[in-house]
Amino acid sequence: MVELGPLLERLLAGEFICAVSDESAFRRLADDATREQLDTYLRPLNRRLATNDEGSVYFLAWRTLDEAAREQLSRQLAETVASLLPMLEWLQLVQETLGRDGLAAPGDVLKPADFSSRCEDNQGLRERLERLATDTFFGSQSDQLDAQIKQVFKRLKEHGYLLQPHADRQYFVVTAKIDYLIDLVRFIRDEENLPIDDQPPASQESLL
Repeated sequence: MVELGPLLERLLAGEFICAVSDESAFRRLADDATREQLDTYLRPLNRRLATNDEGSVYFLAWRTLDEAAREQLSRQLAETVASLLPMLEWLQLVQETLGRDGLAAPGDVLKPADFSSRCEDNQGLRERLERLATDTFFGSQSDQLDAQIKQVFKRLKEHGYLLQPHADRQYFVVTAKIDYLIDLVRFIRDEENLPIDDQPPASQESLL
């Protein structure tokens, strides 16, 4: 179990692990024996290793929803719901700005320079990016396009949706945490009917 210590610490810290964020760790978690070892250790902590339906990302979930777990889960859900609308808007913006047919997917490469050049030539996209960047989730306080884009990518990286392979090179790779987000949105929409104060625009609903 000692050799799994660093990986366990990352999971307990709330990290999402996929083939993009850490291919070696992802392969280890795909091993049945490793998952059994981790679950044996996690059982007394009321935690378990979980994955999405596609098996593209691993994370920790509660084993039993006792009162303490429900309280923490409620806090986490409130934080996630607060990020859903800006994240859905970002997914829509990626599609329209880069002219893609589908959602951003794990492994996709995104470059801030592409957003900058295309938003400069399209006032509608420029205004939408500005609204997105100044949302409290992204928190940009600049009125400069490049600074706003930089802040959006920074926050997406901080939240684990993007990986920057090289600190000195301005390109980012989409991680499988985006799959988790989309699954969560669908779960809330289809299963729980949980209240979200602001309804997403029809264009965002069509994404899902």
